[in-house]
Amino acid sequence: MLLHDTAIIYGRYLRQSLRSRFALLFGVLMPLLYLVFFGPLLTGLPLGGRGSSWQVLVPGLLLQLGLFGALFAGFMIILEKGQGVTERMRVTPVSRLALLLGRVLREATVFVFQAVLLVLAAVAMGLRAPLAGILIGFAFVALLTVSLASLSYALAMKVRTPQEFGPLVNAVSMPSMLLSGLMLPMTLGPAWLDVLSHFMPFRYLVDAMRDAYVGSYATDHMLYGVLVAFALTLVAVTVGTRVFRTSGA
Repeated sequence: MLLHDTAIIYGRYLRQSLRSRFALLFGVLMPLLYLVFFGPLLTGLPLGGRGSSWQVLVPGLLLQLGLFGALFAGFMIILEKGQGVTERMRVTPVSRLALLLGRVLREATVFVFQAVLLVLAAVAMGLRAPLAGILIGFAFVALLTVSLASLSYALAMKVRTPQEFGPLVNAVSMPSMLLSGLMLPMTLGPAWLDVLSHFMPFRYLVDAMRDAYVGSYATDHMLYGVLVAFALTLVAVTVGTRVFRTSGA
């Protein structure tokens, strides 16, 4: 029943996304602008890592896509609460976990699709990376999206208005991007900033993806990245499910 219910919810929200093709493509615009206007500035610069500047920048942009997109996913819940959609879903026998999983899997599908478009654009601009590394990167984007979308939906169930939700998400998203080394490796900064960044879980994901993009798979970065990604997903889905059950989603 859980798989059946999840498939129903997933299909419902995926059809909504497919009907809004403009929003689907617009979501990849900001990372694409970074790729086009910021990427060429890094060409040939020593960035403190193996591989080309594109192999450093593109993994960070992919995680940035999932980070900002998934964190703001909760806006949909706030709109649905105002329209009475969540009230109608609450009276159905659908599993509360399925109500969450269907939504977050839709988010993961959308952002992996956008990640594919971004990688294709990066390849056209000069990115060269092994196929296995690119696929591993998509898996990290999917896991990050599932975890952050779960937390975003949980937060949206607790707040009443978009005016409350937006500042809270911004307070999390900007420090996360700056301290995770998404744009440039944190090893380029002062020692205290590099140490501080290790308390940010997204740092381990981007380090693992950069290793994957140069073909290094059996590294400490990869091990820590996989462990952090799965742990974050497990905790986030657990928290999201508990909130959905207690809040009557």
